[in-house]
Amino acid sequence: MFSRHPDTMKPPCVSLLLGVCVLLLFAPTVSAVQTFSRSSVDLSCVDDGQTADGWTVKRTRGGLTEDCGAAPGFGRVLGSYCVVDLSPPSETFWCGDSSGQQSNRVSFSVQSDTTDKGVILEIPALPVRTGSDVILRCRQRNGATAAYFFINGSHHGLKPEHIITKFQHSDEGLYSCSTDQGGKSPEGFLRVRVTPPPPHSPPPSTSTNFAPPVKPPFTCPPSLLVPFVAVLVSGVLLVLVLVLVFFLCWKLKGMKVLTHPI
Repeated sequence: MFSRHPDTMKPPCVSLLLGVCVLLLFAPTVSAVQTFSRSSVDLSCVDDGQTADGWTVKRTRGGLTEDCGAAPGFGRVLGSYCVVDLSPPSETFWCGDSSGQQSNRVSFSVQSDTTDKGVILEIPALPVRTGSDVILRCRQRNGATAAYFFINGSHHGLKPEHIITKFQHSDEGLYSCSTDQGGKSPEGFLRVRVTPPPPHSPPPSTSTNFAPPVKPPFTCPPSLLVPFVAVLVSGVLLVLVLVLVFFLCWKLKGMKVLTHPI
């Protein structure tokens, strides 16, 4: 994010975020930041809020790429920062490493007007994460002031600042501001940076207590039912035949006794 403070305070810090450098290597974007002449800024290469080792603030001048602090007139290194005095009409910077990777670029549009007139729009230098809150202010050289804000040419009334809550894709576009005393600021493009989805987590376990399985009642498989019935019927018929034979034998024996008396 880029924020401006009164010139009497410590120069603002612009972070050239490396978290998106892989996405922008082959299609770099340029974010425009507006400022007044004779201003200085602190530039730092950071990754997720931490200083990125091996990355250097760079610029291109006369067709040559220069490193901060290593080229005449290009900043001075102060700890992890590159302190740069800006010159009109514009300056563009980015972060690079020894393998040739580059972050997205930040371009400073420098107002050369030395009077109290002239207006700039304070706008984030880098893409804004979806869901973030953004505050835009209109500034003249003597400080922030109430202004008319314009979004893609649409007028949004006179107010001290323009607040965007829960920034979304629909909020992308060209922003500017104007005052009755200082005129209209240059336009700045506000981009969105998509927030990655949270890592997938497995659904919670419903229970760790398991009841013993219920043993189903025994049922005879259909494939064994027909032979079983056949055997059962055969057994019953055999018993009936034996009973019948026994009865007949008994009957015949009784008849023989009656027909041949002693």
